Amino acid sequence: MAAVRDKTVVVTGAGGGIGAALARRFAAEGARVVVNDLDEAKAQRTADEIGALAVAGDASAVVPAAREALGGGIDIFCANAGVGTGGGPDAPEEDWALAWDVNVMAHVRAARELVPEWLERGSGRFISTVSAAGLLTMVAAAPYSVTKHGAYAFAEWLSLTYRHRGIDVHAICPQGVRTDMLAATGTAGDLVLTPTAVEPEDVAEALFAAMAEGRFLVLPHPEVADYYTARAAEPDRWLGGMNHLQRKLEQAEGRS
Repeated sequence: MAAVRDKTVVVTGAGGGIGAALARRFAAEGARVVVNDLDEAKAQRTADEIGALAVAGDASAVVPAAREALGGGIDIFCANAGVGTGGGPDAPEEDWALAWDVNVMAHVRAARELVPEWLERGSGRFISTVSAAGLLTMVAAAPYSVTKHGAYAFAEWLSLTYRHRGIDVHAICPQGVRTDMLAATGTAGDLVLTPTAVEPEDVAEALFAAMAEGRFLVLPHPEVADYYTARAAEPDRWLGGMNHLQRKLEQAEGRS
């Protein structure tokens, strides 16, 4: 893919799952890749597998270290690291703070570092792994749903603000993906996500198709577009359907 070959790419949360799949695909297309993850061993394992550079640490602060490792600028940034915090208003304050910091503010901080450089040279690509929860909502996971809405809104804002100045933005919004995060969602994930879950490689394939077509929205599960349309057109009907899922979840967990 000409838009990727010889480009410098940073992928956060790339020690496994979607991030590792994205890193593999970019490397296979001829990009120079920096693999970032909080877990240094996982980051190094992915990097060794694909001939990339490993930069461990917090995704919120990776840009300067990645530039140093690459010896220059960053062409493509994949804001992929995320946390799947569950619960509702009763979730601990620190869980809400963590979800906000990782799922939203890490994207903001990366853009703060990258956008001036990209505007100066007239090109750059920001890729945000959002989740269908950012377009819709996920039962039993208020911090995750709320902050993924924020991640989607920020990606949308970047696109509408800078697309005429050469910055391309993509928001990846899958439903269930067979990763450790899905395995940790418990009954809610089993009910809503697992039946249609895809592989991380399918997410990478969907992203590359969107890049080739110049599309902002990346939907590894195409049916999400129909759900999003229904949500906008008939919000009460859509909320009723989601509430039906909530009641099924409560029955499955023996709470009703």
